[in-house]
Amino acid sequence: MSIKDVLTEDMKRALKEGEKEKLSVIRMARAAILNEEKNRLHELDDGEVIEVLSREVKKLRENKEEYERLNRPDVAAQLEREIDILLSYLPQQLTEEEIEEIARQVIYETGANSVKDMGRVMTAIMPKVKGRADGRVVNQIVKKLLE
Repeated sequence: MSIKDVLTEDMKRALKEGEKEKLSVIRMARAAILNEEKNRLHELDDGEVIEVLSREVKKLRENKEEYERLNRPDVAAQLEREIDILLSYLPQQLTEEEIEEIARQVIYETGANSVKDMGRVMTAIMPKVKGRADGRVVNQIVKKLLE
């Protein structure tokens, strides 16, 4: 069953069970997927759906950080719950230790030895962690290892 099918089934279940928050998040995710399909002029496969959902998670995280900065913990908590719902449809996220291990391997493979080689390392590592790690976290770990 594809991710889109799972979203549809979960949307029906959330509607029947009165889970308004989950229903809202799933509708938002399905709308983002539909918009992307219209832009690309073809039906998205699971890999492309993961990209769209990852982008939505990233937006929600940025909004959450902004609300935390504005001292609005109530809205930040709501956004955190929405992020958790979306993450349940994405592949298991890598831990920082796993990202660090992959980063060390890529740094060794590329022969990088300073922050100047950061672009080369990031180009090599991102396809390996695509959909399973936030690019910002990967960037911070690679930078720390190269310093």
